[in-house]
Amino acid sequence: MFDSPIGVCGIAWSQAGVRGVQLPEQSEAATRARMTRRFPQAIASPPAGHGAEAIAAIRALLQQDAVDLSVLTLDMESVPAFHQRVYALARHIPPGETWTYGDLARRLGGLGLARAVGQALGHNPFAIIVPCHRVVAANGKAGGFSAHGGTDLKFRLLVLEGMKPAVDLLPF
Repeated sequence: MFDSPIGVCGIAWSQAGVRGVQLPEQSEAATRARMTRRFPQAIASPPAGHGAEAIAAIRALLQQDAVDLSVLTLDMESVPAFHQRVYALARHIPPGETWTYGDLARRLGGLGLARAVGQALGHNPFAIIVPCHRVVAANGKAGGFSAHGGTDLKFRLLVLEGMKPAVDLLPF
């Protein structure tokens, strides 16, 4: 568990890389409980290795420093191959910018993959490192965001990254 400008987050890592990131839930206890469900074999410990590196980078990004999280190593051992492709591509979206689900789908082989892209991002275990908050619907609207806080958190992350959302992107 670690403090960040958006609340208490969780992170799990292995020798191979970051295994998952948990954005804040409604309370620290809820975030801890979610981490325990997601990573039942994890042992709470002080940050080290890939975990410490990721925490420092995430905190810096959320403090509006220009940080490239795409350099962080991810442990994708249990991630389906298509999801790995989606996540690898999404990591190329610069902070403060957005792409559509269709943009990602086209780059992966065709617009018909847009729904599958959305499903992959909805199961993103590496929230913020794989910046699913930078992906919006084709109509310029927010689209989904499965983290606690929903689209409000999505916009907060984008604003922290320096984006000035257009009026049609506002959640209200």
